[in-house]
Amino acid sequence: MDVSNITVWGRDTSYNVQRVLWTLDELSLAYKHRNAGGSFGGLDMPEFLAMNPHGRVPVLQDGDTVVWESNAIVRYLAARYGSATLWQESVAERALADGWMDWSATTLQADFIRLFWSYYRTPAAQRDEKAISNLLVSCQKHFRVLDGYLATRNYLAGTRFSMADIPAGSILHRYFAMGLEVERPPNVLAWYARLQERPAFQKQIALPFDALLGRLAY
Repeated sequence: MDVSNITVWGRDTSYNVQRVLWTLDELSLAYKHRNAGGSFGGLDMPEFLAMNPHGRVPVLQDGDTVVWESNAIVRYLAARYGSATLWQESVAERALADGWMDWSATTLQADFIRLFWSYYRTPAAQRDEKAISNLLVSCQKHFRVLDGYLATRNYLAGTRFSMADIPAGSILHRYFAMGLEVERPPNVLAWYARLQERPAFQKQIALPFDALLGRLAY
């Protein structure tokens, strides 16, 4: 869909930004992407703070509408442009999708991002192995819960891929590819394989991230 008035701000090495780009590509929407944050800077500029007073990415502008926080952007895009694809018309299914999206943000990602920074982004000589071990235990516990849930279904909020799969799904590539020995629950891996078949996932999520190795600065 040619919607050229959509612009996304955020560095493309951030998986919070990547999940927004993944969503846009799933919906076949045209958009402009502007790198911001990290080495690109610009988050403290008045014009950016006018869009997001928290000075963080991603930010999406769709005409006169501005949305920040990655999961809020995913929901907005699904609701506005994905009624036949990513959005659940059933209130019950949408509540289920919201539950998994919120769990991804408050539980899975909260521990994974600390694990990723403690292990992958910290130089080996500076790593706190005990902290890494504790965070790994927490992440593996979360993935066991997810594995049990996926034992009887292919996707998180029904029989088809939807917005519910995007937040947690955007973590899988880095979790399994960062070089740390982790459990590989079979149902999570099957779900991961289904996501990997999606062209938008391949384009926006399944990307090299070695430039972040041992790099504590953005």
